[in-house]
Amino acid sequence: MANLVYLPIVLMGYLLGTSNMAVYLAALKGDDLRSHGSGNPGASNAMLLWGWKAGVIVGIHDIGKAVLAVYLAERLFPGVAFAGVAAGVACVIGHMFPFYLRFHGGKGFASYLGMTLALNWKFALGLCIAILVITLVTDYIVLGTMTTVISFPAYCALTHNIIMALILCIASGIIIYKHRGNLVRIYHGTEIGLRSANRGEHRIQKK
Repeated sequence: MANLVYLPIVLMGYLLGTSNMAVYLAALKGDDLRSHGSGNPGASNAMLLWGWKAGVIVGIHDIGKAVLAVYLAERLFPGVAFAGVAAGVACVIGHMFPFYLRFHGGKGFASYLGMTLALNWKFALGLCIAILVITLVTDYIVLGTMTTVISFPAYCALTHNIIMALILCIASGIIIYKHRGNLVRIYHGTEIGLRSANRGEHRIQKK
């Protein structure tokens, strides 16, 4: 029965995660992110299709909702172990599988980064530097994404937070799976990089 306390935590995190700024902007623009680019209503696709300003707005929203989910869970359920990470993972899942979009949402990276920031801001700042360097050197955001979702659970496991690492692996595994197409395209040299997007080479069919 004690485990039932996680139900409102997970539900709160999931519902916060379903809030999608990319969808809101698409409605204002009369556009649909799911019909072109990567086909995902998230920050990276918004940046590729609408420019860096739109990408930043969507990214801040996606990061912020995960930070809020962790914060609320830890404040509202102070005696519950792993409340913050449970709400954070649920928020990431809500972003990726929103019920009102037939469970077809974004790929979860920005929200995962927001969760990491709320749970361990020092580690998250180091990750941000690593993501920036990797993206600038390789031109691919997805490689920074893989670094994030693999390194944070690994760090938790190495610092003896095994249960936390296992909870994080739920979101990490789904994010890696959802990015499998990007990784395959990088291997074949057909993935769109940031520099190509800035030159306008981004109106491609969804794959």
